[in-house]
Amino acid sequence: MNPYEMALGIVIIVMIASVVKAAIKFKADRHGRSDDPESMRLKEEVRALRERVHVLERIATDKESALEREIDRLRDH
Repeated sequence: MNPYEMALGIVIIVMIASVVKAAIKFKADRHGRSDDPESMRLKEEVRALRERVHVLERIATDKESALEREIDRLRDH
């Protein structure tokens, strides 16, 4: 076996292994392993953080007068 055939064989083995690994992970995720309480808690936390970032982006990009009106409106409630 020459060195090129050996290198090609190694590449093929690594590719097959990565496909098998991805298939196993996909099957595990389909069988409910991704719905554990910790995963759900993390998803909810990410959702809340995205909402907060959205609000902060809006505050940072609004004009100063719009920001003052929003603060006054929130203060009145």
